[in-house]
Amino acid sequence: MNETLLKMIVPAIGLISGLVATYVSLQNRALLAEVRRELAEMESRVIIRLNGTYERHSEAVLRDARVHGRID
Repeated sequence: MNETLLKMIVPAIGLISGLVATYVSLQNRALLAEVRRELAEMESRVIIRLNGTYERHSEAVLRDARVHGRID
């Protein structure tokens, strides 16, 4: 009786363990995807903000040249 019960319980425990591991893995993937999405959104907001605040050196040189051209 005990041997038969053990023969049924051991595979059941292995199956349950595998299902739990699969569930945890899927949860981790979902969490990682969400974090990546939020990071991409934050990066996009930072880039948009920086592009509106700062200008590149070459753009500043061209703007100064145009201003000096208009003054002369």
